[in-house]
Amino acid sequence: MSSALKTKAAKACWIAVAVGIFSLANSTMASAHPPKEVIIGYDLAQQTLSVTISHKTTFTSTHYIKTVEIMKNGTVVATEEYTNQPKEKPFIYTYQIPAEAGDELEVKATCKIFGSGEAKITVQ
Repeated sequence: MSSALKTKAAKACWIAVAVGIFSLANSTMASAHPPKEVIIGYDLAQQTLSVTISHKTTFTSTHYIKTVEIMKNGTVVATEEYTNQPKEKPFIYTYQIPAEAGDELEVKATCKIFGSGEAKITVQ
């Protein structure tokens, strides 16, 4: 095999590898999506916020809800970071958040790869 032919073959091989890597990365992004639904509820007696998140994924250790940010009356009171998500669909996280009747609670759940979902309630 001539030197020029070997160079062309090597170049074609590297192009194929680059295309393969790009395609793999692109397919991960194409399958990424924000949470489908975020539902919150508050138990005034227990001072507990429940956050129900619908975020279907097969790869719970690479495509998951990375952060849950909790705001009370427009101020961030907690930010929880995660490195995976439960396999249950939907799943529920609970947080001890002091609040009283009339307070507005807002939650933002953010996907590690793409997008976020939000919910808001007024404590009653």
